[in-house]
Amino acid sequence: MTRVARPKRFIVFEGGEGAGKSTQVQRLAEALRARGADVVTTREPGGSPGAEAIRALLVSGEAERWSPEAEALLINAARADHLDRAIRPALAKGQWVICDRFADSTMAYQGYGMGLDRAWLELLRKRVVGETEPGLTLVFDLPVAVGLGRAIASQRYEKMGNTFHETLRAAFQEIARAKDGRKRVEIDAGKEADAVAREVFEAVAVTYGLKA
Repeated sequence: MTRVARPKRFIVFEGGEGAGKSTQVQRLAEALRARGADVVTTREPGGSPGAEAIRALLVSGEAERWSPEAEALLINAARADHLDRAIRPALAKGQWVICDRFADSTMAYQGYGMGLDRAWLELLRKRVVGETEPGLTLVFDLPVAVGLGRAIASQRYEKMGNTFHETLRAAFQEIARAKDGRKRVEIDAGKEADAVAREVFEAVAVTYGLKA
């Protein structure tokens, strides 16, 4: 009998600005810890000392501070450090890793939103991420006006125009529905927070064989 490999205990939250991902990351972590799981929460860009230093460069300043190519390379440099210093060691210890954003955000923001060559971005992804793909990606969907209304507009990405964010939303919808072998679930982030948390945990329970 052929054994089916279990998905990595690596869960990623993706989506546009103001979708409530950070809150739901913490709620999922609490739900898993209540069931005895050892959980690490992290974020991108960031998640390790080196990556956090790069994050400070990326999220501050004017919207046009970086060229798309420079931005993509900075993000992937941060991701490489994050993977080596935080994500891979945690997974090797048997911990669960829940990350607020990962490589799908790079494709959505720099590929679809900023017009970089997507094949080049996919090559970068394969080189940096390698076999450390998420076991499950939850893609939060929310109307742009609602998301930007929730956001504080204190970071570069939140200052980019509505057209950019509409493109971003469409990109995440396309990514969520892609048939590329990666497990993704689209989440309606417009629901009340408790309902979103239930939807998130149901997706996790189905993927990892947990009891609701």
